[in-house]
Amino acid sequence: MLLDATERLDRHYYRYPAPLVDGILECTPGERLLAVKNVTVNEEFFQGHFPGTPLMPGVLTIEAMAQAASLLLLDEDGEPSGRRTVLRGVRHARFRRQVVPGDRLELDVAVRRRRRQLAAVTAVARVEDQVVAEAELLLGVLLDEPRIDRTAHVAPGAAIGAGTVIGPNAVIGPHVKVGRECSIGASAVIDGWTEIGDETRVFPCASIGMIPQDQKFKGERTTLEIGRRNVFREFVTVNRGTQVGGGVTRIGDDNLFMAYVHVAHDCTVGNKTIFGPGATLGGHVAVEDQANIGAFSGVHQFCRVGRQAFIGGYSVVTLDAMPYARSVGNRARIYGLNTIGLKRQGMPPETIADLKRAFRYLLRSKLNTTQAIRQIEQDETLRCPEVDYLVEFIRTSRRGVNLRRPPKRLEAAMVSDE
Repeated sequence: MLLDATERLDRHYYRYPAPLVDGILECTPGERLLAVKNVTVNEEFFQGHFPGTPLMPGVLTIEAMAQAASLLLLDEDGEPSGRRTVLRGVRHARFRRQVVPGDRLELDVAVRRRRRQLAAVTAVARVEDQVVAEAELLLGVLLDEPRIDRTAHVAPGAAIGAGTVIGPNAVIGPHVKVGRECSIGASAVIDGWTEIGDETRVFPCASIGMIPQDQKFKGERTTLEIGRRNVFREFVTVNRGTQVGGGVTRIGDDNLFMAYVHVAHDCTVGNKTIFGPGATLGGHVAVEDQANIGAFSGVHQFCRVGRQAFIGGYSVVTLDAMPYARSVGNRARIYGLNTIGLKRQGMPPETIADLKRAFRYLLRSKLNTTQAIRQIEQDETLRCPEVDYLVEFIRTSRRGVNLRRPPKRLEAAMVSDE
């Protein structure tokens, strides 16, 4: 399938008559791209190179390969990136044959090494499977100035980082700080004392940093702090904190908030969490690293969701959700260890085995919670940081930990991973 490269090149400041790539044949984002240039007799450079014997200059073959490399580096996700490239160097250039009118020049580029703002790319140009030229290109990736749509409203005082793209009709308040290489979608609203980290994506119609939905709030200066590389999909709402709750709502790095998620005031969200569509956090909720909250689930105010916990879809959580566990239902009950999730997240098998034994003390013995914890602490075979954290999570719970098991018929119906 041939993809038109003209619009993409235009975004990266290659405009007529500069573009030397006509289309994209194959692309593996961030790794390899195969592009094509149809060399016609009407190319402007043929007028002087050379009259009567038209040849494509070798330097323009290098330029064509560099443009293909730019498409590979800058359009990794198919979205405008707010970046541009400059050719820093050419190494080991070899020219094998001449390029003449009528040739179909295939440009094969692949990333060899990559740093944040520098990339080494191997490039090969072919005509009918015959190598025309090859080289190693060194390209610098530069951040562009913020690109703000003319219909967007960015209030005086807002700080917008380099390379950030702000879409049509977006509204950015005067106290907002947006990091580098962010993307703010159409009609999104970001207001209040809100700080957003680098490479965060806010999709259309999301509402970030609005005042808390708390009747005790009287207009105090409170904040919302968002880390790096977060994704807020359509219609997500995140409120800033209240003075009573500490004054700040805080979100870590690399989190995914799917459509219609709501994060209320004074919540704390860790890193690498996933919120399904419509998931809702009440005020003062803490969600720890790598937790997964299913679609349309609700977490009661002041609850905690432990590290690597899994909350099933449509669940209602009114007590602290155990780390590493599967909690499902209204009101949520615990269905044992989240074995599949832990394996996917790379937890070692021996650690999973230790957690299984700890969960047996908590869920399958006839011991009460205090006795089960004492038994876990006395078991010399259960000595790993994850088990220690599990015990500490239970000990420090203020609302109580959800250790309710489902009826046996429901538990038997669920496929056991233990």
